[in-house]
Amino acid sequence: MARYLISFNDGAMDHIPAEDWPDVGKASHAVVQEAVNAGVWVFGGGLERQRASIVATDGSVTDGLYPETKEVIGGFAVVEVPTRDEALTWAARIAAGCRCAQEVRELMADPETDEMIRRAARRG
Repeated sequence: MARYLISFNDGAMDHIPAEDWPDVGKASHAVVQEAVNAGVWVFGGGLERQRASIVATDGSVTDGLYPETKEVIGGFAVVEVPTRDEALTWAARIAAGCRCAQEVRELMADPETDEMIRRAARRG
């Protein structure tokens, strides 16, 4: 099975009136629960609105985005499903719950890392 990143940009939910947030929260959590129950949910969450810290290969840290960055992720979910179509179906459910469009991208498979995780899990 493949893993897919389903995400939306920071600010994508700014159009939602304050009085609607409780309903949006309930709808969003209901979709997460459906994904958990279906066994496809891997991980997800919203990101705090803050400037990113950039850590360079030499370990130096600077605050702020790369100059060419125009949009940043505001929230995301990772699902593990057999097909892209199924990922798109989950993205549609998330979009309805969050009341904002979602971007869907397949994560590259990394069998070596997956094996490291399996070995670590067996060790306890």
